[in-house]
Amino acid sequence: MELSVSILNSKDRVSTIKMLNNSNITYIHLDVMDGKFVSQTSLPIDELRELIKVSQKRVDIHLMVENPIAYIKELEKYNNIEYVTVHLEIEKDIESILKEIKDRGFKVGLSIKPNTDINRVVPYLKYLDLILLMTVEPGLGGQAFLTSSIERLKKLKSIINKNIKIEVDGGINNITIKDVKDADIAVVGSYITLSDDPINKINSLLV
Repeated sequence: MELSVSILNSKDRVSTIKMLNNSNITYIHLDVMDGKFVSQTSLPIDELRELIKVSQKRVDIHLMVENPIAYIKELEKYNNIEYVTVHLEIEKDIESILKEIKDRGFKVGLSIKPNTDINRVVPYLKYLDLILLMTVEPGLGGQAFLTSSIERLKKLKSIINKNIKIEVDGGINNITIKDVKDADIAVVGSYITLSDDPINKINSLLV
């Protein structure tokens, strides 16, 4: 399993990324929130650009925004971005947004909230490189892992093909990571970034 570290709750995001650049993680996970799709706000475009430039790891961008196209257009000049993920639940033309992500050279991700029917991803599978299964309600870092996610992960695994990666996000630590071992990528935030010894925490997840 690969690790994607969310810096959402980090006290100093630039310093955290610099530290993570020298770790065994695979991705830096950047949570972008517009205060509309979720009530919180995070990473205005200027800060997002700065953090992408600092990262020596591949970047995994999670757009929790109502209008992802505006952000996607701002990202195309950065060649260290691996995934750009949008939410199925936004009231937009999902198919055209996924095509836009692909056309700009990124791998395409689609995220679903904990109460969203898994089967709703089926019409979009042909466009996807990644499905992000939220294991908490999106928005706030530091939430407890929802145990209902275990069965949801199994169901999702049963309906997709092997070329689509599954990422899980929310409440992941050295205990709950065992419940999502069938995922390809685990997003981990507070467990690492709020620790006094983040490298040790990373190593505890990679065993």
